[in-house]
Amino acid sequence: MDNKLKLAIIYGGRSGEHEVSLMSARSVLSVIDHSKFDVLEIGITRQGVWLIGEDLWSKLHQETYDDLTPAYLLPVPKNPGIYIKKNAELVLHSELDVVFPVMHGSYSEDGTLQGLFELADIAYVGAGVLGSAVCMDKGVFKDIMTAHHMPTLPYRVFTRSQVEEDMDKCMALAEEIASYPLFTKPANLGSSVGITKCNSRSDLIEGFIEAARYDRRIVVEEGIQNAREIEVSVLGNDDPTASIPGEIVPRDVFYTYKEKYINDTAELLIPADLPDEVSAQLQEMAIKAYRATDCAGMARVDFLIDRNTNHLYLSEINTIPGFTKISMYPKLWEASGLSYPALIEKLIELALERKTQRDRIEREFRS
Repeated sequence: MDNKLKLAIIYGGRSGEHEVSLMSARSVLSVIDHSKFDVLEIGITRQGVWLIGEDLWSKLHQETYDDLTPAYLLPVPKNPGIYIKKNAELVLHSELDVVFPVMHGSYSEDGTLQGLFELADIAYVGAGVLGSAVCMDKGVFKDIMTAHHMPTLPYRVFTRSQVEEDMDKCMALAEEIASYPLFTKPANLGSSVGITKCNSRSDLIEGFIEAARYDRRIVVEEGIQNAREIEVSVLGNDDPTASIPGEIVPRDVFYTYKEKYINDTAELLIPADLPDEVSAQLQEMAIKAYRATDCAGMARVDFLIDRNTNHLYLSEINTIPGFTKISMYPKLWEASGLSYPALIEKLIELALERKTQRDRIEREFRS
């Protein structure tokens, strides 16, 4: 009898972070213990088509899909698994016990994919619909952190329509936030895609236009001239734990997409050179933010420290952090005593634990 868990690794996706997802997935796939897991790879194209087949990762990377098979996860809680078409009918191709979405950004990390998993009644790694959606939107996340008295940098949220209708008014309101530099960001994206450091009004115009390419909601926030970028990894469901903090020292104007995934020039300091009491404070704040947003499984919590004042600011939470060989999330856990393969297995265990809790919910009420 085959007692191996049937595990799906899903990657790619309809997002500006498609390539990042491929890099993360290749890393995760390289450490999966196939003696414990029966692995099914599922690739999602940039157009949103789900595919399975031989040499899937390479074909998704090269965007050559001709000999791959379209696949479907049905949003019904019966026989959860991956379906394919045979003779114009959907038939079950593979049952699934748990899904690991190694995906980032829109339609992946924002609650939409998690909603599908909930409808299909299948266990999955990471935060649920609420935690995913809240942490994905930088504006809503900052609102919640403010309500919980967590320190965040001054910010304002604009819509694409506001920017298109009256750029001058938006710039004036943005300039009320703080003096330059300001940062413009798509509210719902990660990996530094669409982010601009604005040192002048002309930069701000370009920043608004760039951010609006990737989202209808745009966050403008105060920039710190001399900031330290600190990250803490969090692991767990109802009783999460935090890793030691690490620091990123970028060589670019900030920790850009190019520096993260192409040039690999940033220096990663693990552990961060911080007083013990500051490290403990960051870990406590990371767990508090994790719980406030109903995260589960995993998250990377990012902070900024002003070198001039030593003030701490909570920047954002990434509910599906990067899993590449150079990503901070697994590196911080490795430095905290949990190896990369053990981390993957722990995340799967947490996904099954969360599913057990969901199964206890009564779905019917009869008076």
